[in-house]
Amino acid sequence: MLVTKLLQTLRLGLKSLLLHKLRSALAVLGILIGVTSVIWLVAMGEGVSYQAQQQIKDLGATNIIVRSVKPPIVASAGGERNFFLPYGLVMDDLLRIRSIPTVVGTAPLRELNKKEARYLDRKADVRMVGCRPQYADLNQLKLALGRFISDEDERTLQNVCVLGAETAAALFRYEAPLGRSVILDDKIYVVVGVTEFRDATGSIGGSFSGQEYNRDVYIPLASMQAIVGLKVITGMTEGEIVEFSQITVTVKNLEDVDETSAVIRRLMERYHPANDFAMVVPKELLRQAEVTRMMFNALLIVVAGISLLVGGIGIMNIMLATVTERTREIGIRRALGAKQRDIVSQFLTETLVLSATGGLLGVALGFSVPLVVRGVRWFVAEFFPVAWSTMPPNIRDITPLIAPWSVAAAFFISLFVGVAFGIYPARRASLMDPIDALRHE
Repeated sequence: MLVTKLLQTLRLGLKSLLLHKLRSALAVLGILIGVTSVIWLVAMGEGVSYQAQQQIKDLGATNIIVRSVKPPIVASAGGERNFFLPYGLVMDDLLRIRSIPTVVGTAPLRELNKKEARYLDRKADVRMVGCRPQYADLNQLKLALGRFISDEDERTLQNVCVLGAETAAALFRYEAPLGRSVILDDKIYVVVGVTEFRDATGSIGGSFSGQEYNRDVYIPLASMQAIVGLKVITGMTEGEIVEFSQITVTVKNLEDVDETSAVIRRLMERYHPANDFAMVVPKELLRQAEVTRMMFNALLIVVAGISLLVGGIGIMNIMLATVTERTREIGIRRALGAKQRDIVSQFLTETLVLSATGGLLGVALGFSVPLVVRGVRWFVAEFFPVAWSTMPPNIRDITPLIAPWSVAAAFFISLFVGVAFGIYPARRASLMDPIDALRHE
């Protein structure tokens, strides 16, 4: 009996809505846009957040990164600048960090930017990185050809190098690079390996700049220190003396990261009063990124919820107009014995049909966000190639991730909006005096 009554109420509701197809379609459209907005905005936010968190995870949750930071050049008492400015991390820092009980590994490196690598008549601007064998594992570098730097290379000061993917492509278009000699910083190095393409990392604050691994050339750290030395001329009137550009510290357990980072910071502050260092703790960044993601999603839902609110207002407007148009019908139903709750259920059913239809269509359209993003990406790359080429890789490669909770939340919010904005018109219809309603023309 109850099921039959519900089906009859639903049938009457659909019949009433179909009498005003355009008006009903516009109400559905308002809810559809709101639901689609929620799913799309959250998907874009999740995609950006995932990309950022992956970059942080690439640094290693149990790692602590200490970097050299160049302090301002201060003039001497006589008004002259010190031409070679010593700063940053040194061997004593490395030994102190290694003495901390919770530290299980350290990986120092030295980097020199804006160097030129040459092979025959071909040139490539590269970043020269002096490192040790564990650098590849710490940065998830995979070899496409050959091998990485070895302990034997370090011990015997070999003039060998490993090329990044883009560097190898620029210098060796047709030849096999392994065993060939390249000139780097006026020194000859034999190529022993080529890395696979590796996505660049974004910059993190002011203490960790973005890194483009594909344009790197890796050589043994000991060889760099022996051949290049610690002094590097950086301009016409200044230079620098740096032993290590960065030390990556690996901690035994995740729960020891915070305590170990605090110990390292105290050591560095004690021996580096000029504050010529910076620390990056990926674990802390992950925690901050998660909080930021939650705040960002909340903001996006509020913004998209405004669309649902507008859709709800549209439903209320339509239902109020419907009540006015159907005043005589309401009077006849009341005269034939319909109770107030029957009138309320009739109009609420109609609002639920509108909001549920809009919600379902919005969910279906929401799942199309990956296709839309790919289409926009293709359109910009095809018709605006210059603008596309200047965009950062993080923007070009963004991939929306549809969050299941956003789909469920958007749909049920649309139903709630339909009911919330349908209650007043339904109550207004049910409270009509039957006699006055029958007199209505």
